[in-house]
Amino acid sequence: MSYELEEEEFTSKVNRRIVLRMLAQVRPYWHWAVGFLAMIAGTSLSDSYFTYLGKQIIDEAILKGDQARLVQLLTRYGGLAVAQALTVFGFIYMAGVLGERVQYDLRKKLFNHLQELWFSYFDKTPVGWIMSRVTSDSGRISELVTWGMIDIVWAALNITTSVIFMMTINWRLSLIVVSIVPVMIALAFWFRQRILVQYREVRKLNSVITGFYNESISGVRVVKALVRERRNLDDFRQKSSGMYKAAYRAAWLSALFLPIVQIVGALGTGAVVWYGGLQIEVAGLTVGGLQAFLSYLMFMMWPIQDMARVYAEMQRSVASAERVFALIDATPDVVDCEGAFDPGNISGEIEFDHVGFRYEENKDVLIDLSLHVAPGEHIAVVGPTGGGKSTIVNLICRFYEPTDGTIRIDGIDYTSLTQRALQSRIGVVLQTPHLFSGSVMDNIRYGRLDATDEEVETAARMAHAHEFIVELDKGYAEEVGEGGSLLSVGQKQLISIARAMLADPDILILDEATSSVDTLTEAHLQRGMEAVMKGRTSFVIAHRLSTIKSADRILVIESGRIAEMGTHRELIQAHGHYYELYTRQFRRDRERAYGVTQGVPAASGAAPASAG
Repeated sequence: MSYELEEEEFTSKVNRRIVLRMLAQVRPYWHWAVGFLAMIAGTSLSDSYFTYLGKQIIDEAILKGDQARLVQLLTRYGGLAVAQALTVFGFIYMAGVLGERVQYDLRKKLFNHLQELWFSYFDKTPVGWIMSRVTSDSGRISELVTWGMIDIVWAALNITTSVIFMMTINWRLSLIVVSIVPVMIALAFWFRQRILVQYREVRKLNSVITGFYNESISGVRVVKALVRERRNLDDFRQKSSGMYKAAYRAAWLSALFLPIVQIVGALGTGAVVWYGGLQIEVAGLTVGGLQAFLSYLMFMMWPIQDMARVYAEMQRSVASAERVFALIDATPDVVDCEGAFDPGNISGEIEFDHVGFRYEENKDVLIDLSLHVAPGEHIAVVGPTGGGKSTIVNLICRFYEPTDGTIRIDGIDYTSLTQRALQSRIGVVLQTPHLFSGSVMDNIRYGRLDATDEEVETAARMAHAHEFIVELDKGYAEEVGEGGSLLSVGQKQLISIARAMLADPDILILDEATSSVDTLTEAHLQRGMEAVMKGRTSFVIAHRLSTIKSADRILVIESGRIAEMGTHRELIQAHGHYYELYTRQFRRDRERAYGVTQGVPAASGAAPASAG
């Protein structure tokens, strides 16, 4: 077994264009950005000045025994502490607001853009991938442009202000400290880069092992039936060994990183103490000044490590941004052409003029299909799986557009109509209906939000859904659960038919609407479908052929072409493809009814008596 996994948590290069585009997300809120950067600057400056005040308290008050000066400096210290508390509150509050607004904007852009994307995009793109872009990736971008920016600015200002204050105390000693900083920065970035690579390998292998676990547990019967336990154990041992080695290297580097930085810092501290001691004797460096130098040195260690951490996070955020912007930049295949218009009402006349379609190059799904459907005509579409039945109705809805030929609605090339004009006049009832979290009433009203309660109930009655709805504990106010999980398949189907009825479409498409229900429920659904199809052009993709005997025309689609076309009686009498499909299904139904696989009465090769 192999596991193809997409691991995009890390990019080795920071794309400058992507970083600028990430920062551009802050542009609408530039005043908030300026505000929180100013607050960070104030916080950083006060941090450095606290250390300098400590030097003054030692040198000018404690060592000299000047109580008045001590009170004065402590008062200044207290006032600065209050001011810093305000700046800390300010930058945390502003960064929080800014981050949420940036994330909201990104998610809104993504959600709106997803509504415009073409169906083939969703066919090829896993839902989990899209959800990850909208949630975790957008969150990672907002964190970088807010909290990441805070850490970078805070670290840079801390180092800068520390160096400035040290220069005012003793410039010679400052040179020692400044010479240590590049070494610490280089070490921090070198370790962080390698630790990140190892942790990425751990995550990747963890995903492999998780997938292996999932397959082994869900397929436990097959594993035992084929006596694969020992082989699976060997595979698991091999995969776990790789993860252990990567985790070991990551732990080793992580454990080594801090001690080395501390050793460099200790060497710098020793140099400062040694040279500072000489400066006290020679150049008049004060005890408070030496203490301040040591504090500034330690003060710079954590910002350097923070910068290395933020740089690593930036690499992951850039990878996230590339995926988010790739989704935002994806252009739909189906767009309204220039001058597209809304024709008003649609009579329902449909014409396929030598239509061809392919999802991929050199893989034709429909081939030279020509068909004229009169307004109000009831068309049934049957045929083997993969023959092109669903593609026909997807093209009618303009979820896709023909790769060859033309489709006309009421004699007009339907690409000259707006998508909204066309799709708002088409009702679709799917084989597996989707209901949204909310009440039964909300779901029926979903396609026409201005409908009154009375209109919703009328649509439910026409769809033969009212009977079961009123038997629910809360009637129309009953919650359906996520995806309609609290209702049966038949109940969900009746609600979806009522929803289509309420929308009052000019063209109706029923995609195998009865294939997943029992015979009794099918009878209710059939009555509902007949009610909603009355007086409007309709296409029914049928799995149970007994449900389409009353269709005006039946199309048999095979290998992307119309193999046969006619009424039920005409096609039965022709003894062709439809006859074979119908008699085979009739025989299976009889076999199920009698509980046998052969010798069923009236199961001969001749058409059943009821076929006509």
